[in-house]
Amino acid sequence: MFTANTRARGRGGTDFDVHYAVTWGQDHILKLNQGKEVQLSMDQSSGSGFESKSHYGSGFFQMRINCLQEIPPALSQLSTYLTSKDNTHDEVDFEFLGNRQGKPTAIQTNVFTNGQGGREQKFVLWFDPTTSFHTYGILWNPYHIVFYVDKVPIRVFKNNKRSGVNYPSKPMQLEASLWNGEAWATNGGKDKINWAYAPFKAQFQGFSDHGCHVNGQSNIANVCGSTRYWWNTGTYSRLSANEQKAMENVRAKYMNYDYCSDRPRYPVPPSECQWNM
Repeated sequence: MFTANTRARGRGGTDFDVHYAVTWGQDHILKLNQGKEVQLSMDQSSGSGFESKSHYGSGFFQMRINCLQEIPPALSQLSTYLTSKDNTHDEVDFEFLGNRQGKPTAIQTNVFTNGQGGREQKFVLWFDPTTSFHTYGILWNPYHIVFYVDKVPIRVFKNNKRSGVNYPSKPMQLEASLWNGEAWATNGGKDKINWAYAPFKAQFQGFSDHGCHVNGQSNIANVCGSTRYWWNTGTYSRLSANEQKAMENVRAKYMNYDYCSDRPRYPVPPSECQWNM
C-alpha cells in the first residue's frame, strides 16, 4: 500500500513546537535535538503528555518511539493516539502495556466509536522497543483504519456499514503520554509499579503533519474524504498482497489477545468481527 516515498514521510526533521504542544507534566518533558525529539518521563509525582495543535478528520499519523528502558508492570504508555475527547468520544490508539521483568513488551490496539470501546487486540512485540526507535502508525481514511508497526500492518478496522457499528467520524487530535495504568494494565491490575526503577522515560520523534485539518468543523465526511489527499486515494483503500501476507504472519505469530475470540466476554462475537482483522 505505502510506497517507499510515502512511508518515509513524517520521519524526523520537523520541530515539535510547529505542530504539537505540551498538555501536562510540563516539568517531566525535555525537548532534545533542537526540538526534533521529545522525552517524556514519569515518577510517583506525575507523568507527562503532549497533543497536536490541530484536529483532524483523516490522515496518516505516525511517531517514532524509543522506550529507553524495560516497561515495568502496570505502566501504560500511549503513543500514536487519536481522540475526540468529548463525552461520547471516538478514539484510535496504541498502548504499551507493562509486563513482569524479563517478559516481552506487549502492545494493545483499540478503537472507540461514540464512547464505546472494548475492541482490544494485543500483540507481543517481535523486537526490543528499548534499544532503538521504532515507528508506530495509524492510517485513517474513509475506507478503513490500519495500525502499523515499523511499516508492517498488524490490524485493519474497516468502515463497513453492514457491521452495524459506527466508524470514527469526529475530529480528533493526536496525543502521546506516559502515565500510571497500574489499576488495569498488567495482570488485571494485580501487578503494581515498582517505583524503585523510576523515573520511566520514552523518547519521541517524527512531528510532521499529514492529516486533514478540521479545526472548528464537526462534519468531516465531505471535508476530509476527498481524494486530493494522498491517503484517501484508491491505492490506500486496501492492503497490497504483500502487506496482507505480512499482516497475517504477524497476527499468527504475535497476537495474544483478540476481543473477537473472547467467548467469556462476548458469547456472541461483536458484529464487526466478521469484517475486520
